Order: sequence, then C-alpha cells, then structure tokens
Amino acid sequence: MEIRHLEYFLAVAQELHFGRAAQRLRISQPPLTVAIKQLESELGAKLFVRSTRRVQLTPEGETFRRRASELLDSLDAAIEEVGSVTRGLSGTLKVGYVSSSSYSVLPNTIREFSQRLPNVRLDIEPLTSGEQTDALLEGELDIGFLRDAGAVPGINLTRVAVEHLLAVLPSSHVMANVGEIEPTDLADERLVLFPYRLMPGYVSRLMEIFAGVERPPKVVQKAVHQETVMGLVAAGVGVSVLPESIRRIQMPGVVSKPIHGSPTSELFIAHTDDASEAARAFLGCAVSVGEVVEDEVARKRAADEAAGDAAISPVA
Repeated sequence: MEIRHLEYFLAVAQELHFGRAAQRLRISQPPLTVAIKQLESELGAKLFVRSTRRVQLTPEGETFRRRASELLDSLDAAIEEVGSVTRGLSGTLKVGYVSSSSYSVLPNTIREFSQRLPNVRLDIEPLTSGEQTDALLEGELDIGFLRDAGAVPGINLTRVAVEHLLAVLPSSHVMANVGEIEPTDLADERLVLFPYRLMPGYVSRLMEIFAGVERPPKVVQKAVHQETVMGLVAAGVGVSVLPESIRRIQMPGVVSKPIHGSPTSELFIAHTDDASEAARAFLGCAVSVGEVVEDEVARKRAADEAAGDAAISPVA
C-alpha cells in the first residue's frame, strides 16, 4: 500500500466526487479511479458506492477514512518532529557547567532558554572545565560553562561574565577583619585549590596572583567543587581564592576579602563548530543573562564598598 493511495482515497472521501478530487490532486481522473480500485482490491473491501449521480462511502470506507486520516496526521507529525530535532528545536541539549556558574549565569540562562524553546529538554551535568573540554570534543556535550578556558582547536569560546577574585579565609583567621588582602599577605598560607588537570585555566589564573610573591601559598588540599573548597576553608584546612559569586553561598565560618589589584576570572560558554540551532539559542540566552549578572554584581560591589561592608562581611 502506497501513501499516495491513502491521499487519493481521502481526497475522494472528502469531496465525494472523483472529478473534483482529481482536480484537487492535480491528476487526471482515470489514474485516480485505478488507484482506488487497487486500494479496494488490496483491502478486500468496497470503499465507495458509485452511481451516475453521487459517490458515497460504504461502512468499510468510513472506518478506513478515520484510520487513514489518523495515519497521515501521525506521519505529518513525525516528519515535523524529525525536522525539529534536526533543526535543534526539540530533543535534548546536553549542558555541562562548573559549580561557580550555578551561582551566577546558569540558573537564569536555563529559565530564559526554557521559555524560548520549551520543546528542548535540558540535560545538565556538573563538570570541571577540563572534563567539559574532553566531553565537547568527544560529542558528549553540546554546551559547556568553563572557567578561564584557554583556546582549544574545534571549540568556540564566548565570554559571558567577568568576576573579581576574592580571598576566602576561615572566620577565625588573623586577617578576617582586614579590609583588603595583599597577595604577600598569603605568603606561607596553606592553600585549598582545584586539581590543575581539571581546572587548568583557573589554577593558572590564580597562581598569576602570586607570581611576585617570594613564598607563595602551598597547596595542601585539592577539591573539585567550590562548595567543598569553602567547607575545607571553614574547617580551618587552609585558605583559598574563589570568584565573587561565592558570596551567594551561605557558609558559616568563612569570610571573603577583596584582593589588592582586583584580579578577575572569566566565565566562558563553549560549543563546537557543528552546534545545533538550540545550542546557539542557549548561547544567546547565556550572553544576555551574563550582561545582567555583571551589572548586578557591579552594583552590589559598589554598594558594599560605599558602606564599608566588603571589608568585614562574611560570605553571604
């Protein structure tokens, strides 16, 4: 049974006239008549009662009309759905993110994207920058949020946010009430840091802060997520340096301090050259959200500095 036979049948069933159905189908009447006879022969049932005056559906024809109509509607829907997936307007978008982005750009990007493309399901996975780079190159991710990412062939980077870096200290630390931390103040301190292989760009950026320090901090503990880093700092294991978005985390026993020179860290969104339309739409959402987040952070920073809170307030 051919699809065109179903289309021919439905045209006659709707018009109840072979001549008008042929005109609608833009074919001559004889091939239409032959096609209907072939369909009736294949089904083993008479579909139409024909006379010189009119054409009527038989009970079998009425039943087949309903089923054929449902079948063609389902076929059209399937074709449209496949096309939407191909264009990236439905299906699943796999997104990786560093933990710091979940306190800044990521939540509002997800919200805006879901409103724009509600038929695309988001598969969100927390991964370090190094893990995301591998996953993007291997086709296991469509989009990634990377911290201080370096150039990698085959991966396109778009900066979505710039944050100041803060010294993170136990609240019992002797410098807990200092207004601003000099990099030399952290000489000989024990440092809690991310593994270089998992966060190479961020670790390199952080170590640049201590480039001129005679005795830079010594790494005594490594952790993958910044929440874990902050927990270790609160426990007195050491100090750390984290993006200012950590102020949004409620972590008792920890204070954050601006660092002299205002070093910064950059958050990038990454995708490969063959990114889908959905991935590019997600990128657009992230860029627009990042601009808003930067404005909000700048206003809060200015307000804190004006009130003198930046020097004494705990992480909040």
